[in-house]
Amino acid sequence: MRATDSDRKRVLVVSYYFPPSGGPGVQRILKFVKYLPEFGFDPAVLTVAEGDYPARDESLLGEIPPKVPVLRTRIPEPYGLYRKLTGKKKGSAVDVNVNRPRGQRVATSERMAEWVRGMLFVPDARMGWLLTGVKPGIRFARDVGADIVYSSSPPYTCALLGRSIARGAGIPWVPELRDPWTEFLSAPRRPEPARGFDRRLEQSVYHDAPRLVIAWSGIAADLRGKYPQEDAAKFRLVPNGYDPEDVSGVDPVHNSRFTIVYTGSLYGVRNPETFLDAVGRLLARGELDPDRVRIRFIGRFGEEVRAMFRRPDVAGVVEERGYVPHAESVAELLGAQALLLVVDDVPGSEHIVPGKVFEYLGAMRPVLAVGPDGDVAGLVRSIGAGRVLARQDVDGIGNAILELYREWLATGKTEYRGDLEMTERQSRRERARDLAGVLDEVLKERHGA
Repeated sequence: MRATDSDRKRVLVVSYYFPPSGGPGVQRILKFVKYLPEFGFDPAVLTVAEGDYPARDESLLGEIPPKVPVLRTRIPEPYGLYRKLTGKKKGSAVDVNVNRPRGQRVATSERMAEWVRGMLFVPDARMGWLLTGVKPGIRFARDVGADIVYSSSPPYTCALLGRSIARGAGIPWVPELRDPWTEFLSAPRRPEPARGFDRRLEQSVYHDAPRLVIAWSGIAADLRGKYPQEDAAKFRLVPNGYDPEDVSGVDPVHNSRFTIVYTGSLYGVRNPETFLDAVGRLLARGELDPDRVRIRFIGRFGEEVRAMFRRPDVAGVVEERGYVPHAESVAELLGAQALLLVVDDVPGSEHIVPGKVFEYLGAMRPVLAVGPDGDVAGLVRSIGAGRVLARQDVDGIGNAILELYREWLATGKTEYRGDLEMTERQSRRERARDLAGVLDEVLKERHGA
């Protein structure tokens, strides 16, 4: 139900990732900005001018609701130094990969860059935004009549910035964590004293937040384990979701071959090696016709993963594409016969539920998930959206591929057999409703209601 004018409140959203940034993090914030007004909260957005994003998607600028005030402030970006240390070209996408397989060799320049990141960039490389964002953010909060500040991290600098703005404007603040902060799989390995300082920042955010929004349940378990003395009741789970409107106006890509699509990034321990092993075996046995099969990877990939694409046993059926605008990515998902999902299979990854899972569900195509028996597996199985295979189960992965391939050969298509009602419950609109409930909870508590 849409709130009446007298019930309306203003939320200042603090997020580094906002159009023209691309990637999954921006989708969560963009959809909250789109749907929060239906539940009584009119957003204003504080973000950066000319961010050094890993991916850009200019098309997303057209999805910002025209009535939403957006302030873009200057930010000192240190990744120019990183590029110089590692020999990368100016303007090239920057991904600092610390999530490598054990024993992988690393260039001296990469090790040096990682030391700089771990020792100096605390809590992250966006820390310079604290110097340029606080005063403009406080003025902006007052100008738009903000009732509450909501910050989204990573980068974790956003939490510190949101807290400072809220204090300066005299209004409450609710941070969200889309991933754990310190000692996460992709977190830098910090030497002391940087490690201790980073943990103190993390604990201070946990301590000061009246409520802490998390994108998946493992984030709460992580913080409770590190800081058992803090209030464990303040977590509020608001998962990712999908937007039906992203799907409704998009024509699926037409594929004349049996096509499995992956969208996103792959690097380090998140890689398709055993999936490709299964494909290679099926091709070698003649159970897949290489002229009738395509495995399409769309996104950003580490060089070690790209080398896997070039393996002689699978190179003839693998297609690699770079990052594409979001609408094109959705069209690829809709036109696929199956969607490949690769989940990190290392200790601590069992509870990770990436935003890509929900986009896959929204496309309503069969999901082939490869990874641990964790939260992603539970979600896919509970909805009946597809098959979940352990990374080491090469034969099982092959059987799942073959089952879908034979269905396509027999009928010219593959069917999504997931529960439609459960799938529709994963919508971004429902997630915005949940977030609005958290913001209301904090405001009522603040005003003694």
